[in-house]
Amino acid sequence: MTSVNVDLNGKIPNNVGLSEDAKLQRALEGWLPRYLDWWNEMGPSDFADKPVFLRTAVSVDPGGWAHYDYVRMPDYRWGIFLDPGNGPATIKAGDDAGKPAWLDVPGEHRNALRRIIVTQADTEPASVEQQRLLGHIAPSLYDLRNLFQVNVEEGRHLWAMVYLLHKFFGRDGRDEADELLLRRSGNADKPRILGAFNQPCDHWLSFFAFTMFTDRDGKYQLAALSESGFDPLARTTQFMLTEEAHHLFVGETGMDRIIKRSAELQKLDPNGDVRAQGGIDFDLIQRTINYWYTYSLDLFGGEVSSNASTFFATGLKGRYREEQYSDHLALEGSYRLPVIEGGRMVENDVPLRTAMNEVLRDAYVADCERALRKWNKTLEASGSPTRLTLPSRRFHRHQGIYADHHFDPQGNLISAEQYAANQARWVLVPEDNTYLLSIMKPVYEPGKFANWIAPPAKGIEGRPMDFEYVKVHA
Repeated sequence: MTSVNVDLNGKIPNNVGLSEDAKLQRALEGWLPRYLDWWNEMGPSDFADKPVFLRTAVSVDPGGWAHYDYVRMPDYRWGIFLDPGNGPATIKAGDDAGKPAWLDVPGEHRNALRRIIVTQADTEPASVEQQRLLGHIAPSLYDLRNLFQVNVEEGRHLWAMVYLLHKFFGRDGRDEADELLLRRSGNADKPRILGAFNQPCDHWLSFFAFTMFTDRDGKYQLAALSESGFDPLARTTQFMLTEEAHHLFVGETGMDRIIKRSAELQKLDPNGDVRAQGGIDFDLIQRTINYWYTYSLDLFGGEVSSNASTFFATGLKGRYREEQYSDHLALEGSYRLPVIEGGRMVENDVPLRTAMNEVLRDAYVADCERALRKWNKTLEASGSPTRLTLPSRRFHRHQGIYADHHFDPQGNLISAEQYAANQARWVLVPEDNTYLLSIMKPVYEPGKFANWIAPPAKGIEGRPMDFEYVKVHA
């Protein structure tokens, strides 16, 4: 069983008893320089020497696990932390539900588990790469600090997955860990594994939408993995969820602050023209929601999936909050799914196990709908007549049963020509990026914010709004 004592003094802070496994410790300490080379090449550009007010994990106690202080990002104490657990773990779902969880990798599940871990691991450095230039156009020091906090925690999440690869998968795992540092987001020859992590994220509207929608997918994927019968993976992802909550906060409140400011500028302008006041108009906000939400829907996989069925049946993954279900076998029942047959929409019932991706996607959609209601309350409180929506989950899809068809944002089946004629009205296009980059200039004065975004409700860890969250002139 893995130790829960936290070693903060080692080269790699951890609570997995790394110092008791000399071979593993040497391997991970050998991977560290390669990781730092990747960070210096592909991490936040030109801010390596700047002190940032960051939180760092110092324990696994949910009551006080984080320490706040100024840290230069290359000196951040990336570490390996597992949730301590509550006694002997059991398999949460599938054919062996209730049996003891695995403390090592079962041979028959080795390839599937490695694939799951590598796919999750690949998303962590990918998002850092997507966001590496955003510091140059940050709307405030508060936001700049939040960007960097997200970045270093994505780096730590990579370490969490790499630990599992090194410890449990031998040479194959070590090779996979090296490959994670060689792929690049958006690279035509060696792209990241999942489509959303190859999309450009070159302005702050996309950053907030990414952390709102794409990182929220991460929450649900991690939650499903936290139900895994492979106990080290379950406890690793349980701790990752502790940090992931901040990423979702950054995205949800960041979008809300843009929406609030756009409503203010709408009222200021005699014609209600937000762009005329240097802000982000609501049509552009809606297109951004449509773009990142639908790319994030793709990350859950196919609506009907034999892999999802197998992962559930074998206990490799569970559902979101598996404990809320009374039936952990899911052998009975079905899932009603809209499909396209003969050029029209019909509904079919599919076996529940094969629809596990869709069950997880349902929980995600409900969470996103909650955020949209909050944003619309902001609009209502501001006196704006505008309301924002989530598009149909069939719209703008690149994975699953809807990917080979075209739909409007309401989910109606349309022709390819109709979609092409309306694409610029429905999703982000290069002209949108050109406008957004034209209004996004860096604001590095403490307590000041760019014109296109409202200040947050409060500072970080009790600090005032004019606190110097990043010492950009140090």
